[in-house]
Amino acid sequence: MQSNKKVMLGIEELAANPPKWLAGKKLGLLANQASTDRSLRHSRDIILSAFPGQLTCLFTPQHGFFCEKQDNMIESGHMQDPVSGLPVFSLYGETRKPTRSMYDHLDILLVDLIDVGTRVYTFMSTLTYCLEAAAEWGKKVVVLDRPNPVGGEHIEGNLVDDELCSFVGLYPIPMRHGLTFGELGLLFNDHFGINADYDVIAMQGWQRNMTFSKTDLPWLFPSPNMPTADSAMVYPGQVIWEGTNISEGRGTTLPFELFGAPFLKTREITKRLAPEILPGCVLRSLVFQPTSNKWANENCTGFQIHVTDPSMFRPYRTSLALLQSIMTLYPNDFSLKQPPYEYEFEKLPLDLILGSRQVREDLAAGVNVLELEKSWQKDLQGFDKIRRNFFLY
Repeated sequence: MQSNKKVMLGIEELAANPPKWLAGKKLGLLANQASTDRSLRHSRDIILSAFPGQLTCLFTPQHGFFCEKQDNMIESGHMQDPVSGLPVFSLYGETRKPTRSMYDHLDILLVDLIDVGTRVYTFMSTLTYCLEAAAEWGKKVVVLDRPNPVGGEHIEGNLVDDELCSFVGLYPIPMRHGLTFGELGLLFNDHFGINADYDVIAMQGWQRNMTFSKTDLPWLFPSPNMPTADSAMVYPGQVIWEGTNISEGRGTTLPFELFGAPFLKTREITKRLAPEILPGCVLRSLVFQPTSNKWANENCTGFQIHVTDPSMFRPYRTSLALLQSIMTLYPNDFSLKQPPYEYEFEKLPLDLILGSRQVREDLAAGVNVLELEKSWQKDLQGFDKIRRNFFLY
């Protein structure tokens, strides 16, 4: 039975009950414009107030501090924070891993980022590199925890193959991992052996069955194409279109909820999809015109995904089934995006996103998606057993 207790974010817990070990320490903060409390007060300002004189620098992940950079491999430079005057170090520019000179500014790196519960969302790779640097330079990393917007119960997908580890999948975890950002840090640091000095300021009141709509928190976009919690809900599947010539809705107001291309015929596609493949959602056919990115200023026939039952919806399965239908129906029009993708210059972007060459080949060969799911259940169950060791909620 779900509690009505209000979710208290890690940043709110930090301000209300500051740990004694923060006293007198030089602090850095990895954040972006979406890093606020429930009253929309930015975490930088909260820390400046709660720990006067201790905040020495800021760090920012992919998309920039203001989430202004639209797409992958669009780098952001270092800057000065216009509010505090502190230096802001970009971890998606000339380097993706903090350098010794950056870490010389701090004793403890506080991390306050909205993650979206999906393996390819690069914030978790940035956290990994921050932990590696902390282990190397003798610093501490502390995640101020936040909800996983797609919930903490369900996990979905194949594990990343060793030869396809990349910035969109540094470790063998599934597409939908069911962990909070703080729990991910525990998994990376302890299970995968980074062994940094690491801690989590946990939330209060969050439960694993909560999707974002149940948290009563305001949604703030953590990247330009994650405008709503609905975008995040479909993202664990819809991100696969980034590896193809199908528009994932970039250049529209509903990225990832919308997808399509000029050559699609929606009735042909839906005829191939059995109801049991698509639980918890409705595909509504439509036409949209992106203003940028793929098929800019052209009419794209496609769908909007409406999630009707988040507890039943399986985003990865849904999008794989759609991908297979499109690959089969339009062999002369459908194509795979060519490298580079997230700093990989040889491997196919779709393989990196899926974390598997075999999944792509099986889809092309007509292997039923439900059969595909069965083939990775043993690995998925193994991951589930591991991740439970790091549950904080």
